[in-house]
Amino acid sequence: MSDSLDYTFQTRLLHNSNKYDPATGAVSVPIQHASTFHQSDVDHFGKYDYARSLNPTREVLEETIAQLEEGTRGFAFSSGMAAISTAFLLLSQGDHAILPDDVYGGTFRMVTEVLSRFGIDHTFVDMTDINAVRQAIRPNTKLIYIETPSNPLLKVADIRALSSLAKNIGAFTFVDNTFLTPALQKPLSLGADVVLHSATKFLSGHSDVVAGLAVTNDEELGNRLGFLQNSFGAILGVQDAWLILRGLKTLHVRLEQSVKSAKQIANFLQEHSLIKHVYYPGLSSHPGYEIQSSQANSPGAVLSFELGNEVDLRSFLEQLQLPVFAVSLGAVESILSYPAKMSHAAMPKHEREKRGISDSLLRLSVGLENPEDLMKDLDKALFASKKVFA
Repeated sequence: MSDSLDYTFQTRLLHNSNKYDPATGAVSVPIQHASTFHQSDVDHFGKYDYARSLNPTREVLEETIAQLEEGTRGFAFSSGMAAISTAFLLLSQGDHAILPDDVYGGTFRMVTEVLSRFGIDHTFVDMTDINAVRQAIRPNTKLIYIETPSNPLLKVADIRALSSLAKNIGAFTFVDNTFLTPALQKPLSLGADVVLHSATKFLSGHSDVVAGLAVTNDEELGNRLGFLQNSFGAILGVQDAWLILRGLKTLHVRLEQSVKSAKQIANFLQEHSLIKHVYYPGLSSHPGYEIQSSQANSPGAVLSFELGNEVDLRSFLEQLQLPVFAVSLGAVESILSYPAKMSHAAMPKHEREKRGISDSLLRLSVGLENPEDLMKDLDKALFASKKVFA
């Protein structure tokens, strides 16, 4: 469908170049399990030869995410960390990367304990402070890595400004777009070089698949990422690729409802007497509110909040009924996570505390439940937790 870009994002989730299978007319993408493909000519192989290099089902997902992110090349990996790690391998020994101080724990672990062994250096900074980023630049800085909103403090980084800064020094800009997805934010259009996703989260949306995606609109970068994907082989399986393709079809309506509920819950928690602080870029009091409004369509469906202390937090969790208490986010069910022992467990306690990730901080990914039910449950658990120690 050559004119599909004329449609809104909501429509293009369903009506795109992979709307149906051209061979059969099937409106569900065929799952091609073949690991290898017959070649009819010894000198000229066909488009597919070995499934690590290319598989028809995975190819559809890769084309689809590229179209949705307004890029030219997409890549599907076996996990979000596989996508992030492969993108980091665009760097070489002696290079330097700048990352957010509250970067996702898995990324922190990979950068500090793996890349450092190969001579790739790093600096963590408050990515909301452009001057701090400038001061962190070295002659060998080759990457500015962005999470926005960040995990778990929901800090907002200015993608345009940071991408421009990176280009001025000849560095890449990578953006982890997991929290917002291309439905709400398109980093490539703001100057980024590579967009990364844990497709485990909102893109698939049902807590039933682990996957990662990467997208670029630069042909040379696309070729280099393709080479790395094929070389390391951390590719996404066809069943999981199909599940993500199915999840994408409902992405707009899922996010629309979850964001609407997240706004209500964030306001409710901000006014609650037993909540110390709420982190959500949809609140006008959030320091990144204006930038968030200028570079994204929405603040997203994830928020974090802080209780008085860890004792209150533990009692609160015992009383809570509705949200699943688990690792991950972005699902149809609301998921409550404890960053100190889940997403950022790989970060030493003193490093977490230095970054403001306290032992009384919780992250809530708002799902599709009725928000009134969620707020009643939160309120009841908060007051019940206080009675336990009254």
